Amino acid sequence: MIVVYTPAGGEPEHYDASSLRVSEASIVQRTVDMKWQEIASGLERDDLDAMRGIIWVLKKRSQPSLRYGEFDPGVNEMTTVMDDREVDSYIDNAFRMAEAGEDGGLQDVADVLQANLPEISLNPERTRARITERLTGPKAEPVGEPAPEETASEDPSPSPTSSTPAASTSPSSPTSSTSRRRRSTN
Repeated sequence: MIVVYTPAGGEPEHYDASSLRVSEASIVQRTVDMKWQEIASGLERDDLDAMRGIIWVLKKRSQPSLRYGEFDPGVNEMTTVMDDREVDSYIDNAFRMAEAGEDGGLQDVADVLQANLPEISLNPERTRARITERLTGPKAEPVGEPAPEETASEDPSPSPTSSTPAASTSPSSPTSSTSRRRRSTN
């Protein structure tokens, strides 16, 4: 989550809450008297104390003597937006639910996302493009052209191939053919 602080008459400043160190998060918790989960969910709701605490502690990186009481922004000078990673996750989850039949059709989901998500994202144009891309699916390979992996190599000499993986004789890390697939945690 990105906290955007636009001081009166100034340019917007972006503060990435995910860049906080644990020690900084602890300082924010003590200062605003909230647990981290309350702060994190508060950012999603534009909670003034959560946003102020995040900005203040991140400003302290360049202004170590800045006291909390000295940083008192106006209530309309702060808001939050989603970073690209959060936007991608949100879009993917919405489409997964639609594909599973849990929400309306794919076009309905895309319409709702296009109407709302760009406004709360750091990169609105990228968000619009990502929604369209997710709706239309991956680009198809042009008919008649080989896929990149099917292109012939410039070396005309044949190379040996095998359908069974051989034991590695190299001290390097295992290759994809000899490694176990790891289950994604996302």
